[in-house]
Amino acid sequence: MSSATPSAPEASAGLLSRVKTIPSVGPVLVLLAFCLVFAVTNPRFLAPHNLSIILQQTIVVGTLAIGQTLVILTAGIDLAVGAICVLGTIVAGKLVNLGYDPMLSMLFAVVLCTLSGLVAGTLVSRLDLPPFIVTLGTLGILTAALRLISQGGAFPVQDSFLGLTGNTFRVGSFVLTYGVLAMLLLYAAAWYLLNETRWGRHVYAIGNNPEAARLVGIPVRRHLLQVYALAGLIYGITAWLALGRIPNADPNALQTANLDSITAVVIGGTSLFGGRGGLVGTLIGALIVGVLRNGLTLAGIDPLWQDLVTGILVILAVAFDQLSRRRR
Repeated sequence: MSSATPSAPEASAGLLSRVKTIPSVGPVLVLLAFCLVFAVTNPRFLAPHNLSIILQQTIVVGTLAIGQTLVILTAGIDLAVGAICVLGTIVAGKLVNLGYDPMLSMLFAVVLCTLSGLVAGTLVSRLDLPPFIVTLGTLGILTAALRLISQGGAFPVQDSFLGLTGNTFRVGSFVLTYGVLAMLLLYAAAWYLLNETRWGRHVYAIGNNPEAARLVGIPVRRHLLQVYALAGLIYGITAWLALGRIPNADPNALQTANLDSITAVVIGGTSLFGGRGGLVGTLIGALIVGVLRNGLTLAGIDPLWQDLVTGILVILAVAFDQLSRRRR
C-alpha cells in the first residue's frame, strides 16, 4: 500500500519546480553572485558606507525603471525617459530661479512630464504608431527644446524644497537619503497597482495579446493611454529625486538613462515582448546594475569596460527570455 505523503526527493523536486516559476529568482541569484564576488575581492564592498552609496546611486535609474516597466509590460518601449526627467529638472529649476514658489514650480514640472507621457500615449493608442518611433521622436524634440530653454548650459538649483529628497537620515550604520525612501515607496505603490488591482491585470493581458484583451472587453486604447501618462508622472517625480541627488539642472544629463532603465527592466526578468515580469525583478535589476558598476569601480576597472559588461548582461537576459518563450 503506497503512502499519500510524497518522499523527500519528490518534495524537494516539487519545491524546486515552484521556485523556478518565480520570475525574480534568477535576478536575485545573479545579484547575490555579484555581491559575493565583489565582497571576496574587495573588503570595502560590504562596508555600510559603500552599500549606502550603491542605494543612492540607484535612485534615478531605479525610479525611471518603474515607468519603463509599465510601458514594456504592454509590449512597448520608452526611449524618452531620460529626456522627460530632465525636462522636469530644467522647468522646476528655471521657475525657482526666477522667484516662483518651489512647490508650485515642482508641481508644474511634474504635470508637464505627465503631459509628455500623455501625448506619447495618445499617438501610440489612438494612431497605432509604434512606441519605438513615438518615443524616439519625443526624445529628439525634448533634447532640442531643453537646450533652447536652458540656453545650452547647466545651472545650479539651490532650493531647500527641491533638494529635500537629498537630505539624509540614519538607519543603524547606514546613512540613506529621503530619495531612497521615496523610490521604495513608489515601487510598493506601483507593485500594488499591478498585482492587486483589475487595472494591473489588464496591463498584463494587453501585453500578452492586445486583440484577445479587446475581445474580452478590456478598453485597450484607454489603458495604453493611462500607462504612458502614469509613466510620465513617475518620470516627473524622478526629476525631483534627481535634483535632490545633484542640485543642478543640466540639459545634457541622463543621456544613458534610457538604456540604463531598459537594462534594469530586462535584467530583472521582464520580457521585452510584453505580458511577463514585474517590479520586484526591476528593482533587483536596478540593484544589479548599481552593484556591478560599484564593484568594478572599486576594482579600478575603466567605465568603458563597465558598459561592455552591462551590455553583455542585457543580451544574455534577452536571449534567455527568447529561449524561455520558445520552450513555452
